[in-house]
Amino acid sequence: MNIFLRELKANLKSLLIWCGVILLMVLVGAAKFSAYYNDASMLAILDSFPDAILDAMSIRAFNLTTLSGFFGLMFIYFALMGGIAAAMWGSDSISKEERDKTVEFSLALPVSRSRVVTAKMLAALVNSIVFVLVTWGGSLAAARPYNPDQAFYNYLRLEMTAMFMIELIFLALGLLLGCAMKRYKLSGSTAVWIILTTYFLSVAASLQKDLDFLKYFSPFKYFDAAELFREMKLDATYLLISAGIIFVCVAAAYWTYNRRDLYI
Repeated sequence: MNIFLRELKANLKSLLIWCGVILLMVLVGAAKFSAYYNDASMLAILDSFPDAILDAMSIRAFNLTTLSGFFGLMFIYFALMGGIAAAMWGSDSISKEERDKTVEFSLALPVSRSRVVTAKMLAALVNSIVFVLVTWGGSLAAARPYNPDQAFYNYLRLEMTAMFMIELIFLALGLLLGCAMKRYKLSGSTAVWIILTTYFLSVAASLQKDLDFLKYFSPFKYFDAAELFREMKLDATYLLISAGIIFVCVAAAYWTYNRRDLYI
């Protein structure tokens, strides 16, 4: 419990910064939406964009003059930020002990390495939950002036659930990198590189039908905003794949951390 609380306190500044950034993004998005709201002429402007841009950003799938359509477009930015934040919390929670040369203190406590990993993972999980709730609350507040209907609330709830699943995947990945990589300085940057790579794989899968198989390598396609908008439910197959990725990464994190030499 002491490790868990210590980790929450250590990550508080980072959590506040990430929450501030996401709220600023929601605020800027709401300001932009005011120009689109119920203005059909804006759709004509969007239609003049190159097809590649429309497909890459899934603009064709949404009516940006409606709340649901606009927040559907915003989802990818929420998911990217949530994924990066969760991966950084996961990797940094382990690697910072070696970076700050406090790993000897942690290992001197009467607890196993597995308990240390568990406490740090739970602290990062709490941060991820708070981040989703802040994003959700900010989105609700931003949408309120436009009198949203129940369909919007349902879609936003689905988006936030999908965002949380993406966070869990990259949190587990970040935890694994933090536990497994001997060069602890590279764990965070490697996690961000993987996230951006999977995002561009999702874009490539959207642009070319021949590359549709790439969607299985990108969590951003597991929870594609356009598909969520059409189906109004999470795909069970992708949920199972996500659960498998999370389980394998977490199990591998415990296994590697219990066997690796630590930098003191």
